[in-house]
Amino acid sequence: MASISGKVGSGRRAVAPVPELSGTPESLLPVPDSLAELLSDPLPRGTVAVVAGARSLQLGMVAAVTASGGHVAIIGQPDVGLLAAVEMGADLSRIAVIPEPGADPVEVAAVLMDGMDLVVLGLGGRSVPATRARAVTARARQRGCTLLVTDGDWQGASTRLEARVSGYEITGGRDPHPVPGCGRISRVRLATRARGRFAGPARAVGT
Repeated sequence: MASISGKVGSGRRAVAPVPELSGTPESLLPVPDSLAELLSDPLPRGTVAVVAGARSLQLGMVAAVTASGGHVAIIGQPDVGLLAAVEMGADLSRIAVIPEPGADPVEVAAVLMDGMDLVVLGLGGRSVPATRARAVTARARQRGCTLLVTDGDWQGASTRLEARVSGYEITGGRDPHPVPGCGRISRVRLATRARGRFAGPARAVGT
């Protein structure tokens, strides 16, 4: 796994320590009901979470944040399924997509934290070393922006989420009994597990 090194905003002053976020509703990130059931505590704004597996989970988070009036940036995911996000309730007018962020997607994510509630960062298989991860995490906390990392590793992430597809619910149109190979997927069932500070027990959820 490749590594992304360097500093956040070279030449800038170091980020000062930020106090712990309170548990007020304004400090909590909107999440889908299925994810809220999975977490033992709500996910505060300004935290970093690593997501692996099925993309339905991260798209559900994008939908929940934008449906609540927040803004989201999706970085380094040229094949992101925006249609699926819309079907989950996402507001496309509140989503910025940067499919090709260049050689340093972490720097792009750090800059966009100024105006976003949620930044989804695709690392393309890279790993972010601890020193840089701490600097960007401090910036996320200062800006109150949650960073959702996919397709890579972020050392020191407070929460790690894993999701895999465990089944589908098919709508068969006029026929009340769906025929194999026909119909429309109306719901995806995910087997989801959370680890870390805000994690609860593993369980199966639907999206």
